[in-house]
Amino acid sequence: MHRSQVFGYLLVAFLFGVGFASFVSLSNGSVLITILAGTIIITIAGYQKTFSAKGLLIGVLILSSAFGIFCYNQSVLNHSVLREFANKEAGQKGVPVLLRGYITEIQNNQIIFKAKELEVADRVFNINEEVLLVTRENSALKMGQTISVNGPVRIPENFSDFNYQEYLEHKGIYTTMLSPRIQPAPSIQLSFLTRIKLSLYSKLFEVRTKFESGLAHAISEPYSSYLLGVLLGNKTQLPDSLVQAFNTTGTTHILAVSGYNITIIAEALLAVLVFFTRRRNAFWLSLIIILCFTLLTGATASVVRAAVMGSLLLCANSYGRLYDPKNSILLAAAVMVWHNSSVLRFDIGFQLSFLAVLGLFYIYPILKQKTFKLPAGRGIKELLLMSLSAQLAVAPLLAYYFHSFSVVSLPTNLLVLPVVPAVMLLGFLSGLAGLVLPVLGTLVGSLAWVLSAYQLRVITLFASLPHASLSITLNSFWLGIIYVALVCLVWKFYTKLYEA
Repeated sequence: MHRSQVFGYLLVAFLFGVGFASFVSLSNGSVLITILAGTIIITIAGYQKTFSAKGLLIGVLILSSAFGIFCYNQSVLNHSVLREFANKEAGQKGVPVLLRGYITEIQNNQIIFKAKELEVADRVFNINEEVLLVTRENSALKMGQTISVNGPVRIPENFSDFNYQEYLEHKGIYTTMLSPRIQPAPSIQLSFLTRIKLSLYSKLFEVRTKFESGLAHAISEPYSSYLLGVLLGNKTQLPDSLVQAFNTTGTTHILAVSGYNITIIAEALLAVLVFFTRRRNAFWLSLIIILCFTLLTGATASVVRAAVMGSLLLCANSYGRLYDPKNSILLAAAVMVWHNSSVLRFDIGFQLSFLAVLGLFYIYPILKQKTFKLPAGRGIKELLLMSLSAQLAVAPLLAYYFHSFSVVSLPTNLLVLPVVPAVMLLGFLSGLAGLVLPVLGTLVGSLAWVLSAYQLRVITLFASLPHASLSITLNSFWLGIIYVALVCLVWKFYTKLYEA
């Protein structure tokens, strides 16, 4: 067995341990028992008279799974301090606590707050948890600002048709504060690296605010809001009817900064740039654009994960030096899960990104081989095949989560996605130009307006068709069956492709 295969198995075992622990509550005692079992198997397999390579591998895989379980348990433990104070009441009123920390993200009336200190009864405890603050008094606040908040801590409540707790947990948020009292907290003790990060956050927030203002002046509504959604993942300003049209046509990923979006964009950028420069130069230019895009969006955790996925695919396809692509995907997934163990179960964006990249790695070569006689069309065929590959990989999961299947998703995406890179580039340039000279921003914005108007027209047209989206109920059993069948089918064609 090749070393790369062993490495791949270890990554799978680690991810399995994290995933298993996220569904089945396991104590640290169970982790110790698992470690003991793996150690015993390794000892028996390594004994000189009964040496067994397979037994040794099984023991190491068990230890890798135990490490995954341990990582998940530690992640839950690190986010459990504030839950001890949640929903505490005295005289039918919530008992307030004082938290000090800094702002990591602002979205309308919601603030993601990193709590570093907890003060209760004149005692200060060091913590490291994120809290969702819901307040309307945030006009003077900005990302990276250190503040103190005072108010009762709450466990988020689920809605009748939406598991709000799981939605927040995938972001590492387990508690909320409603209408807290917010004050500056300049005296908070932070590490040197954290202070550098906060300084960067502050500057990024200022740049993003000015960019949004420049884009709003350059392009009229709803096109400026659409471009903000494509560039920054902010779709809160879009009309509800337009958001519903995106949902109906299965094009919501365009408005979400996810690996599903960035992988398509990264490959499209590379396909366009190779016509103007060498492939290696095009790769580095694409990588720089992804980095700038990540910084502009505020470099939040979800955006960074998406950028890692997109950059990984870009690197693999540009240099072609990865012995086994699946190991690179598994390594990226393992690093992300190690950083935040809850994403494996609760983060839909992570799951879609992971599957989309797998689709591009394994389904795209098959489709490319089956359609090699068709003309390339200056990169259009390549982009369409990549879109189809990603769509096939994520369609069952979308149906499972959202209980709907878009009949028009494929044709809509095929018509809309080829111009996404151009829309992003022109929208980005119009926002920058609007900061320097409004007239120049309007001129560049007119080109972005033409393309975005085309996209919105296509999306609304397909969304208005009868039976554009079908209601479907797909449980976890059938989801597993579909993906097992898809894996077997891809494996069959993939084996024939490389045997030929």
